[in-house]
Amino acid sequence: MKGLILALVFALVEGQKQDLEPVFHMGKTYLYSYETIIVHGLPDRSLATAGVRLASKVEISRVSPSDHLLQIRSPKLEELNGFWPTDPFIPSSRLSETIASCLSQPFKFEYTEGRVGSIFAPEDCPILCTNLARGILNMLQITIKKSQNVYELQEAGIEGICQTRYVIQDDSKNNRATISKSKDLTDCQDKAVKNLGMAYVRPCPTCPLKARNIKGTVTFTYKMKYDDSGASLTSAMSDQVYQISPFNEPNGAAVMEARQELSLVGVKRPPISAPTSQLQKQGSLRYHFSGELLQMPIPLIRIKNPDLQLTETLRQLVQNNEKGATKEASAKFLQMVQLFRVATLDQIESLWLQFINELPYRPWFLSAICAAGATDTFRFLKQKIHDEKLNIWEAAVTLPLAFHFVTPNKKTLEIASTFLTCPQIQKVLMHRIIVYLGYGSMVNKYCAQALLCPNELLQPLHDLATEATSKGDAKDMSLALKAMGNAGEPASIKCILKFLPTFSSAAASLPNRIHADAVLALRKIARKDPAKVREITLQVFMDSTLAPNVRMVACVVLFETKPALPTVSALASSLLTEPSLQVASFAYSHMKTLAAGRIPQLYKLSAACNIAIKLLGPRLDRLSYRYSKVIQFSHYSSQYQAGAIWRVYLMNSPSTMFPSDIITKVRGYYADTATDIIEAALRSQSLTKLLRKQNIPFAEYDTYKTLKELGKSLLGWKELPPEDPLVSAYIKVLGQEIAFVDIDKDAIQQTMMSLTGSSDWQPVVKKVVEEVQKGISGRWTLPAMVGEMRHIVPTIAGLPLELGLCGATVAQAAADVDVKVSPPVSDNFRPSQLWETKMDIHADIRPKAYFHMIAMMGINTQYIQSGFEFHAEFNANTTMKFDARINMKEKNLKIETLPCHREVELAAVRSEVYAISRNMEEADSEKKSQIFPKGEIPSISDQLLQPTEGSSKPSSWKQSSMPNVISKGYQQGSEEAHGNSAGRRFYARRFCKKFESLGCSTCLSLKSQNPAFLRNTYLHKLFGEFEAKIILKPVHTDDDIDKIQLEVQAGSKAASKIIEVSSSGSKEEGEASPYEDIRAKLKKILGIENVFMAANKTRRRTKRINREYETADTGLWAESSTPHLSRSSSSSAASSADGREPGNHHSKDEIRQFGEKRGSKSSSRSSSGSSASSNACSSSSSQEDHSGDRHCSGDSEYSNQQANPPVYHVLFKPVDEQDTGGEILNISISSSSSSASDEDISRAISQPKFLGDNKPPILAAVLRAIHRNKQPTGLQLVLYTDRQHKRWRIQIFGSSITGPSRWKLCADASVINYRKVSGSLKWGKDCQDYQIATRIATGQFAAYPAMQMKLEWLKVPSIIRTTAGWFYSFLPGAAYVLGFSQRQQLGPSHQATLVMALTSPRTCDVVFKLPELTIYDTAINLPLPVPSHPATAISTLPSSDWKVFSQATLSIIESLKGHCTVFQNKISTFNGVEFNYAMPANCYHVLAQDCSPELKFLVMVKRLEESADLTAINVRLASHEVDMYVSNGLIQLKINGVQAPKDLPYTSNSGKIFRFSASMLISSEKKGLALRAPDYGIDKIYYDGHRLEIQVAFWMAGKTCGICGKYDAEIEREYQTPSGYLAKDAVSFGHSWIISEDPCAGACKLQRKLVKSEKPVSFEKTAAKCFSVEPVLRCVKGCSAIETVPVSVGFHCVPADSALSLDEQPRLDQKSEDVVSSVSAHTACSCRQQACPA
Repeated sequence: MKGLILALVFALVEGQKQDLEPVFHMGKTYLYSYETIIVHGLPDRSLATAGVRLASKVEISRVSPSDHLLQIRSPKLEELNGFWPTDPFIPSSRLSETIASCLSQPFKFEYTEGRVGSIFAPEDCPILCTNLARGILNMLQITIKKSQNVYELQEAGIEGICQTRYVIQDDSKNNRATISKSKDLTDCQDKAVKNLGMAYVRPCPTCPLKARNIKGTVTFTYKMKYDDSGASLTSAMSDQVYQISPFNEPNGAAVMEARQELSLVGVKRPPISAPTSQLQKQGSLRYHFSGELLQMPIPLIRIKNPDLQLTETLRQLVQNNEKGATKEASAKFLQMVQLFRVATLDQIESLWLQFINELPYRPWFLSAICAAGATDTFRFLKQKIHDEKLNIWEAAVTLPLAFHFVTPNKKTLEIASTFLTCPQIQKVLMHRIIVYLGYGSMVNKYCAQALLCPNELLQPLHDLATEATSKGDAKDMSLALKAMGNAGEPASIKCILKFLPTFSSAAASLPNRIHADAVLALRKIARKDPAKVREITLQVFMDSTLAPNVRMVACVVLFETKPALPTVSALASSLLTEPSLQVASFAYSHMKTLAAGRIPQLYKLSAACNIAIKLLGPRLDRLSYRYSKVIQFSHYSSQYQAGAIWRVYLMNSPSTMFPSDIITKVRGYYADTATDIIEAALRSQSLTKLLRKQNIPFAEYDTYKTLKELGKSLLGWKELPPEDPLVSAYIKVLGQEIAFVDIDKDAIQQTMMSLTGSSDWQPVVKKVVEEVQKGISGRWTLPAMVGEMRHIVPTIAGLPLELGLCGATVAQAAADVDVKVSPPVSDNFRPSQLWETKMDIHADIRPKAYFHMIAMMGINTQYIQSGFEFHAEFNANTTMKFDARINMKEKNLKIETLPCHREVELAAVRSEVYAISRNMEEADSEKKSQIFPKGEIPSISDQLLQPTEGSSKPSSWKQSSMPNVISKGYQQGSEEAHGNSAGRRFYARRFCKKFESLGCSTCLSLKSQNPAFLRNTYLHKLFGEFEAKIILKPVHTDDDIDKIQLEVQAGSKAASKIIEVSSSGSKEEGEASPYEDIRAKLKKILGIENVFMAANKTRRRTKRINREYETADTGLWAESSTPHLSRSSSSSAASSADGREPGNHHSKDEIRQFGEKRGSKSSSRSSSGSSASSNACSSSSSQEDHSGDRHCSGDSEYSNQQANPPVYHVLFKPVDEQDTGGEILNISISSSSSSASDEDISRAISQPKFLGDNKPPILAAVLRAIHRNKQPTGLQLVLYTDRQHKRWRIQIFGSSITGPSRWKLCADASVINYRKVSGSLKWGKDCQDYQIATRIATGQFAAYPAMQMKLEWLKVPSIIRTTAGWFYSFLPGAAYVLGFSQRQQLGPSHQATLVMALTSPRTCDVVFKLPELTIYDTAINLPLPVPSHPATAISTLPSSDWKVFSQATLSIIESLKGHCTVFQNKISTFNGVEFNYAMPANCYHVLAQDCSPELKFLVMVKRLEESADLTAINVRLASHEVDMYVSNGLIQLKINGVQAPKDLPYTSNSGKIFRFSASMLISSEKKGLALRAPDYGIDKIYYDGHRLEIQVAFWMAGKTCGICGKYDAEIEREYQTPSGYLAKDAVSFGHSWIISEDPCAGACKLQRKLVKSEKPVSFEKTAAKCFSVEPVLRCVKGCSAIETVPVSVGFHCVPADSALSLDEQPRLDQKSEDVVSSVSAHTACSCRQQACPA
């Protein structure tokens, strides 16, 4: 037994794992060789790389059980810049010495059981050297689990605490072990990372790891040797890889690879000597980011003396800028920003004093101060504003930049708080707004990186809100709310709720815009506390007492909290009973756009909305754009993990016809982040007041007083609250509101007073003219740093890996403008005098813009830079130097400028990527390598490249993306070259267009060189060089050009100007010639005879060409085989293609492609089956008329097979025109027809007619180059117009002013009648080389009215064909995205047709036919209703002139106006709600009245007792009372109680006693009378005794009340009584608007009274008595009811023993409605003798 136990003990000891943690024994020094390499590059080894290598000796000694010393000796730094491994590492001896000096002292570190604890470094040791030591110590970090060989854990390291996997291989026989560990650097619990400039970029914590564009891993391999004394580390190797994919491409990634190797060399006995200097604790193994200077991603600067360097840099900067070297100036500007970050306040002050009076230096100085963002620069700016050293505009520019770039910390926040109380800031409203908004943004950035946000930071904003509330200052309330919104802290919620009536009753009196601002202030807070904001906004949305726009804004904020399905479903179910259609439409539209989204970060919200909208019926989907909507355009590429959303929130209010609030925003998504790029909003209120005639004293009229008295008799009625005209706007950049403005009438008047001292417009115009006469001269420069973004992570070597980006922009302008006006401005100046003046302008304007961006990937410290550097720049530069003379009286404009004398670069875009290596000790000798190996391919140069053999053909990738019908896509005048054609590494092309007559040419030059031939990714295309520039250069001519002149002459002298230019100074030019001579000369100069002779020849060849063309099938935009084709050729091709039977026409089946379809669309055509079948029939080419489409009458084979053809088979039938008198210039693109009438029509249309034979030109323009020794060259243009009954025509002729040239341009457009518009454009030799024709016609499409637009071409230039082919290639994809269906079918090869059919006033069908593709869709919603009458036969429509097009626009506007109709017992309200209501006889009802504070009009109606069909109306306007009634079968008119004269019309100007008057017109119309008073809001009242129609202006929307309704589109709330109570039925609604009369004086014996329910009621299980909340119609005292009608009424119930009774006349309209019951309302009374006072 003892033997067995002993054996088990030995077995247990043998199986126990050896301790593998490295052990360093006391008294010994372990010598290691250490080497680390960091290399940056693309995976392709043939491209340039950059890297560093650090080799050293490492000594480690143990001085206590836990304390160890680390000594790094003989560090040697080497740099790699070139192609690895062919190019060697180059030693950097000076930097090695610098590093050796900071590593001369040993480091102390705690080390226990394989884990590194605290690290101690010398006091003066830079953080860079401490991090290098961390990189070595990181290799010693080992966590051993004795019971496992494979395990995972979260382990601390230099990169933070990350998930780590261990694998241990123990070779116990040889006492050796191998330990492998790997870390996933994307799965870290606490990662060491530094982000700068990305405070507004929101990460997505729930996004999958694969969506991240930066991925990294690191592996370690340890070799251990152990014995009884412990384990020793013999070698350690680590390998770290970071893969950076900017475009999230699997194959398009840059790589950073870092390697470390630590090998044991030996052990020596003497330990490391103790450090001579005191050591300070520097934290743990976690990487420390430098808290001092963070090097910008720009070339290194060796900072020795900041003030001297700043002075020198600023001088060089301004000198470079004045020389035009903007690129160098931009680089120096970024260096200034770097230097300002280390400069002290005294140094900045001394520099300011040195350059304060030198104007060219101030903008550069101030912009660099703002961009530096340091504490001292921020304090300096505060002092200068306080001392008023900056003018208003300088402060307005610098303040937003300073608050944006400043680094938020406790010191800068203290300085920012002093800005808020600065008196100089308080004096200027613009500065005050900028400072408060900027302070809120600073608090937001500070609290984003702090664990706890102190409440005292928000206190200034809360104090402003409290003070504004106590003073009732709406502007300050808005400012405080917006600033709190920028801060975005949950601590502000309590303060914000005080401005919402839902949570504070005191806020009910605040303007609606303050409520909306309060809700919007919660948006950023939702990112930190979404649950709380979701709860608040849901309550606000459900509060129906709030204004609709406030509730809609709450809906926006609610969905930004990303609510879950239960919340979304609850909101959707509430819409089923939502009384406001504006709110319901907005919320439904918002959910619908979210449901259609494809953004991964919104997948859950999209799914929830997709389910929730199914709870709602299609009712909300059919609402027009009169209701609020949300429009969204979004795209997301899952391949590149990037996308964007553009949303537009359109919020209508009841008082506006069009959106009163518009908010638009663009949000970008990239990898696992989201950013609000830009947002802008525009709010308007009561703007229609500005459009109307002002200062009409409505309150002085009798009608105003009458309506005030009338309101007392209508229970609970009161006019709407007054609204002052207001326009407000705000703009947000990166989610932060940077500016807003409120513009009202007072603000405009204050601005005018400050400018001119008067509130009238006339002095303003005079002052502007006077300022213009003084001229403009100045130089303006605005430099700014656009942004700085940096992402820094540590490498295992202890050096940082940085992805940095910074950009600078410079906008400049120099102007010298001298203006002379004659006659000069007099003291009694009137704006109308400007039409009699002459103006001479001499201008020299030179605007310039430059943008420079630098991006870097690699090591970026103040000691060393190594990696890739990307430079991109945009430059735009132009000079506008001209003399202009404007003669307003003579209608003449002449502009002269100098010709091109030298080559000028107008605009250019350049980019390049280099592998760079720099170090601080050798700052002047940077190493830079191109991405490609030297000598393998040619470099980009500016020499002229010879075209290759295939330069005129499109490249293969273009051919594959275009349809096969595009046969020729070359570009004339281009030069192209490819270097290394097999791989296309080098590409260059130049497009040039010469204007020889003007002596200049314009060129577009493209050059590129990139490694995309290795991998076709965006990153490889970006790595390399690219250049695109637009150049303007002179063209060599025989004679020099002195100047270029443009002259425009309008009016009667236009013809003389052309003759004068052509005569070139002959003796005849001053003589007056008869019109016949002028006409003859003009025709000769323009070459009109040649044009028409060529046109006649073309027409004679038409028939022969048609025969040849029928068998030819050229492609879209292809060259025709015949030079001049007539219109019949196109139509013949159409017949040959379309004349087949539909069943055999095309072999492909229809493919219905569904994109983002707008809901379910009804495409039924039951009502149009017969019409469709009669139109869709097959026919031969001889059956085609001039329209190019097929028609027939009767049935066809196809219609028998299919009674309801698809929409793309339905044919458009134009109106059968009897009047064909329209002419078009040489429209020979007319189709042949077998019928004689069609031939006559074609012949009539084709007959050309020169308008100059009968009309003089109305406009002449001449562009010419004036030479020294020869005649001028250039172009001339003449415009003719002819306006006749039923037609309108315009002709334009352009030609060269030199005689021999026959190049001409001819354009002709004609409105033949209201059914047809035609036009043509021809150019070339005698206008015969190229031609395009178009036609717009109205007609029928199936049974629906339709419009057809047709474009036909015969021959067009190659550039048009190429552009059209490019567009054609994108068209199918665009149609798919927009939800259109497509069908491949052949059509006429030179024709495109668009048909739009109005299937209802709110929907239309669209068919777009191209030569090989048909795109179509049905039931497309229209934004506005289009009035149509489909039942009217088109042939019976009355003929009209061309003005019908403007009348069509007017008809749409008329349809937007409110129309109310009363006919018999049928009433149709302004909102289109129809109901039946029998009016009690002899009682006036308020039909419509103005309920705005102006109380402009009142319209009352009553039914006459003698007939149920007859009515009488009473209209109150101003001081007029108009009565219209029927007596003895005739319509009678009384005005102010006096019978009106019979000689109508009657006109009255009510306000002649005042400055402004408002007119009223009464006239006869049809069988009745019409009253018009547009100044009062009444467009028309029509009355004929039986029918009454009221039409009010659209600016009266939401301002009316009465039986006709509020005209607010809220059809669900149409039955509103005077008190605002919603009546239960139409009868009680009509009764509520009866006007009570004195029973002794009036004929109406009815009055409204509260009634008690006669039925016993048990409420809440107790006996109760109930009273109606609204009065019910009852006969007056002394009368009894003879007619009654049941009405539904709501009752408020009280206990039976309550003292409440009807005798007290209680107000119950605000009480709760407990039960609904039916009671009898009296409608007719019988009265006995009443006791009336004598």
